[in-house]
Amino acid sequence: MQTQTHPLISPALGTERHLTSFHYGPGGGQKIYIQSSLHADELPGMLVAWALRKRLAALEAAGKLRGEVVLVPVPNPIGLNQRLLGQMLGRYETGTASNFNRHFHDLAELVIPRIDSRLSGDAQQNLLAVRAAMREALAEQTPTTELQSQRLALQRLSYDADVVLDLHCDFEAALHLYTNPDLWPDVEPLARYLDAKASLLALNSIGNPFDEIHSFCWSELRARYGDRYPIPNGSVSVTIELRGQADVSYAFAEQDANAIVEYLTHRGVIEGTPAPLPPLEFGPTPFAGSESLFAPVSGVIVFHAAVGARVEPGQPIADIVDPLTDRAVTVKSSVAGVLYARQRTRFATAGMEIACVAGKEPVRSGALLLD
Repeated sequence: MQTQTHPLISPALGTERHLTSFHYGPGGGQKIYIQSSLHADELPGMLVAWALRKRLAALEAAGKLRGEVVLVPVPNPIGLNQRLLGQMLGRYETGTASNFNRHFHDLAELVIPRIDSRLSGDAQQNLLAVRAAMREALAEQTPTTELQSQRLALQRLSYDADVVLDLHCDFEAALHLYTNPDLWPDVEPLARYLDAKASLLALNSIGNPFDEIHSFCWSELRARYGDRYPIPNGSVSVTIELRGQADVSYAFAEQDANAIVEYLTHRGVIEGTPAPLPPLEFGPTPFAGSESLFAPVSGVIVFHAAVGARVEPGQPIADIVDPLTDRAVTVKSSVAGVLYARQRTRFATAGMEIACVAGKEPVRSGALLLD
């Protein structure tokens, strides 16, 4: 195992932060990149990374790693140090209100101006040519803020990975994931090992989140050049939502780390026989089919449906109770699907998103991510 340190731009006199990456296994084979808690207040993934470090060290010592696994347990030291009145503010950078998981460099935008003359009829050579163009373009970027330097450091570590796993969580949620529809055949075994309750597919949900900037580039290149040149899926990138913010336990961490190890064994990155693929209870659905439920009024939230439950159109999901007027307003699902996430706080302001249901038919378009 090798440890690398990546300094960030100092934001103020007398201060300095850095990223730490752990590199297991040999180069030359598949490269796997895993990071956790990019939103610094989403901590289940950080404990999974801790569990993975032990597993990877043992596998490396036993000579069972056939490729390189890069693990970044703390990709957002900026957010870890943001507190207001005792509460961690890990989703947004307080100086700019910028979401830590948005606005990464658009790799397609960087690569397209320089790739046309390098493509050929050989898919593997095209993969290497595109990655070389990515490396060159990222090397040319000059960040001017600490946040920009953090984003760029993460992209320089991950741009050439065959698999990118970005470990997040929601407020309260069943385990679910997001990925590119082009990648579903490669991601389905991971969803099965993780026992994902929802798998949400989107080509480009807008905003340049970390997982999408890896996969979207290859989809965009296929759209532009696929009729002339073979363009492979150069990065199987997935956001894994490890349940809710409070779901931090050794049991969950070991369970999820084991699922990732089985997936890497299934892909041949780890030597051995993978466990049989478990059944997938809930199949993939379009992210555009996800219905966000909003509180029409302010009041106390009382949920009727648990995360991970199947719901039907017209089914009550929550009541919003106003103790001043004795009124209770019921919020219902308008689609059939899985209630995969809901609000952790139990007080709603009018218009606040309180729950999400994964439906099979698209009900939204445009920007799919709520910031």
